[in-house]
Amino acid sequence: MSVLVPTMGALHKGHQALIKRARSLSKEVVVSIFINPLQFENEDDIAKYPRSPERDIQLATLAGATEIWMPDYAEIYPGEITKLKASPIGDLFEGASRPGHFDGVVTVVNRLFEIVKPETAIFGEKDFQQLQIIRAMQSNVEIIGVPTVREYDGLALSSRNVRLSQSGRVSANVIYRAMAAARLAPTVAIAQEIIETTLATDAGFKSDYAVIIDEESFNLATDETKNKRAIIAGWIDGVRLIDNMRMGA
Repeated sequence: MSVLVPTMGALHKGHQALIKRARSLSKEVVVSIFINPLQFENEDDIAKYPRSPERDIQLATLAGATEIWMPDYAEIYPGEITKLKASPIGDLFEGASRPGHFDGVVTVVNRLFEIVKPETAIFGEKDFQQLQIIRAMQSNVEIIGVPTVREYDGLALSSRNVRLSQSGRVSANVIYRAMAAARLAPTVAIAQEIIETTLATDAGFKSDYAVIIDEESFNLATDETKNKRAIIAGWIDGVRLIDNMRMGA
């Protein structure tokens, strides 16, 4: 059985957790490294995306990858690109802030599946909306989500974190603190207020959205919602950060 771990490189311990989970399932683990231009809003954002190919190979190998695949653009997109459409939740939240982003994601994931033909693929829960959209794709590939790996202070590991200034790195912790403080609140309204109040304590964080949703529908959660999750996105030092956390005990 082959397992695929799709990445865009700039690997860290979060990616290694995905690879280790894949290796626990199979002796054949393919790690793809491809910076997909279809999911970026502009050329500047692509240019700023961190790249560390030699370190990526080392980290992936140490975590258990048996094949590291670094395709070029023509290999993924030969000829004219037929862009796929993400499921309806792709137009919400992250999709609303980054139009076309999730269409680019499902297009590249579909191509990776076509080429590698894995039986299973591993994705991180840090990109929870992306994970749910990929699960909704019409494919024969089993999709497994792996819990978010965090720094000592709760900040979710992300390739973009390296772009934060020293003060920005301190500010970034406010996202985790807001969700953790709200997790056991008795009602959705109180949890929402705690999140907003906590985020407002750090002037370095510019919020895009910070809401509590139904994990399945991505509608705003109510007290009756079975599986609630806080999702937060915003900017620090001009760097976009996202995170999420299951609400409740």
